[in-house]
Amino acid sequence: MTDLRIDPEEARKLKDAVYIDSRNQNAWADASTKLPGAIRIPADDLSDNLAAIPPGRPLVIYCT
Repeated sequence: MTDLRIDPEEARKLKDAVYIDSRNQNAWADASTKLPGAIRIPADDLSDNLAAIPPGRPLVIYCT
């Protein structure tokens, strides 16, 4: 697995990417913007929810 940071413009260019919204409950509830189609898994729960992430596709995990 590659650990790298990309900016939003680069993220938009990824084809067939799975977007994971890892913001905590408070940050997510307060957010004025939510990416349609993103899978919401808080960062602390990521390892417990790996089965919810489609395999074989690029992942973009984002938070605030």
